[in-house]
Amino acid sequence: MDWRCRRALFIIAVAAAAASCVAPPQTVRAADAPARPVSVDRVTRQDLNRSLELAAEFRPFQEIDLHAKVAGFLKTIHVDVGDQVTKGQLIAELEAPEMMQEVAQSDAALKRAEVDVVRARADLQRNESQEHLRRVAFDRLSGVAKVRQNLVAQQDIDDTTGRLQEAEAQVAAAKAAVAAAEEQVQIAAAARERNMTLLSYLRITAPFNGTITRRLADPGAMIQAGTASHQQAMPVVQLSQVDHLRLVLPVPESVVPGIRRNAPVEVRVDALKRVFQGRVSRFTGKLDSATRTMETEVDLPNPDFVIKAGMFGYATIALEQRRDVLTIPVPALTSREAPIKLLVVSPDNHLREREVQIGLESPDRVEVTSGVSDGELVVVGARGDLRPGIAVVPKLVSATTPDGGR
Repeated sequence: MDWRCRRALFIIAVAAAAASCVAPPQTVRAADAPARPVSVDRVTRQDLNRSLELAAEFRPFQEIDLHAKVAGFLKTIHVDVGDQVTKGQLIAELEAPEMMQEVAQSDAALKRAEVDVVRARADLQRNESQEHLRRVAFDRLSGVAKVRQNLVAQQDIDDTTGRLQEAEAQVAAAKAAVAAAEEQVQIAAAARERNMTLLSYLRITAPFNGTITRRLADPGAMIQAGTASHQQAMPVVQLSQVDHLRLVLPVPESVVPGIRRNAPVEVRVDALKRVFQGRVSRFTGKLDSATRTMETEVDLPNPDFVIKAGMFGYATIALEQRRDVLTIPVPALTSREAPIKLLVVSPDNHLREREVQIGLESPDRVEVTSGVSDGELVVVGARGDLRPGIAVVPKLVSATTPDGGR
């Protein structure tokens, strides 16, 4: 063997020795790679809600401007801004002397009509008596004429018949006069009732329990009738019912199908740093063509008047609910496009990839219908270069979940 062959064999032997010395350290480093810490959260069973938060202004449950039904001068006003009033309570009084005169005139007209009825009835009684006497005379002559035809002259019979017919006509006229007089009594009574009703409008009373929120007139002011034009009619006070309030929420078209009557609503009032509980009371059932929203009203009891009309409230409406379902935190999902996959920590602290099906989603949790079990740990947050199969050290991030890490 010449020197060239021996040189080639030497080079091959050196290369083989070098490979045998380098390969074992690489295998040792791969096997001894340390477990990586990962943030995890636990699959738990929870009640899950999908909700919508909307802002709105509190309005009085009822609010009206109290007007006078008739014109007059404001004589007295018994309330001021902030006063609590009850239904039927006297608010203000007007004075209108001409109305008192009209009432007196209607009283006199009613009395005269009643006197006319008495007179007409007396005339009727007199005519009925006259008619009775003439009927008796007619019957007597008629009876005699039948027994002895030639004893009574025909002229006498005709005269008696004429006088009886006259008496009957007078009775009919008297009855008509009585009816007319009684009608006049009813007309006069109606006129008096109308004037008395108008007179009662000089007293302005509260139509419901509430709070005086505005006072718009003072004693001596000329108050126009509320039936006049809007520019002329000045209200006396504004009355608001604030022991109950209402929120009118503009619900977007996309969630309108989820709105239902009596659905629970949580109302947050930042100005008071309090949360109140209410329910959906009513909704229009029709979308506003300009805003594509549906007005939905929430009634809220306010017995201690702590909420003031005009404050802003943030109402959270429950749209959909799931009871006792498997849930995972939202950060456990990297995508919501099928197939949906996530990383699960196995019992021996290695990562495994799972394909899952999701359902209802809340701001922080997602319902899982298949793919994971109660109590399993899922990776949350950034994945980086995490891959299935690597060893990990799970670190629970949920503050409310008991530490059950392995």
